[in-house]
Amino acid sequence: MRIDIDKDVCIGAGQCALAAPKVFTQDDDGLSELLPEAEPGPMVGEAARACPVQAITVS
Repeated sequence: MRIDIDKDVCIGAGQCALAAPKVFTQDDDGLSELLPEAEPGPMVGEAARACPVQAITVS
């Protein structure tokens, strides 16, 4: 599974971190980023769908 976050699109809403806290966090600027020890699971798709600007793609 590949997870990409478009930092140019991300607005820092934090919905991904709420939906999948073991995969996503927010950096010092409030933008989404993957946790280094992230273990993608079924909630990753939910996190991508929850993003209000669709900055996350899962393939």
